[in-house]
Amino acid sequence: MEILSPCVRIQGVFNIFSSINDAGSEENKIWACPGKEILPMAKVEIKQPVVDEIKAKVEGAATVVLVDYRGLTVEQDTRLRKNLREAGCEYKVYKNTLMKRAFEGTDYAQLDSLLEGPSAIAISNDDATAPIRILNNMAKEAEALEFKAAIVEGNFYDAEGVKVLASIPSREELISKLLGSLQSPITNFARVIKQIAEKGDGAAEA
Repeated sequence: MEILSPCVRIQGVFNIFSSINDAGSEENKIWACPGKEILPMAKVEIKQPVVDEIKAKVEGAATVVLVDYRGLTVEQDTRLRKNLREAGCEYKVYKNTLMKRAFEGTDYAQLDSLLEGPSAIAISNDDATAPIRILNNMAKEAEALEFKAAIVEGNFYDAEGVKVLASIPSREELISKLLGSLQSPITNFARVIKQIAEKGDGAAEA
């Protein structure tokens, strides 16, 4: 009598269930033994940790930008990630189905219709326009990188709207310009006072 291995016996059970509910599709197979499928575990249990990870990353984010990243070279992708990381942003690639699940019931569900094809998200918790500016700068060099949309402080912006946001100066630039505008009148006033004082000294000497 032939003694069947555990893998073969489990495979037999799996084949019975497959004939009943067509559970044998490649998407639902889980491999326990080399070359052998067993009954699928609940897909929710397998993918839930990733869904929870996405939820945690976008919760309370100032900005989440959705992009099509296909066509980026390894060097460009590495540089993009580095620039985003240095700006305090995070860049991740996830499956569209998992992002849709994570976005359910949140403002980010507005991105669902655009979750097709290769998708990556850039996340910022502080500077709302930082990831948009960095991605836009890379897009000038790598035309394959395309904006799909963004959620900025709960508001939806399509690809064109995101490009408009990319033109907004950074917080540091705005502060610098503000300080410059405030200092300019003071500098001019000080210059006038100095000139008056110099003229006064000249008149006294005469």
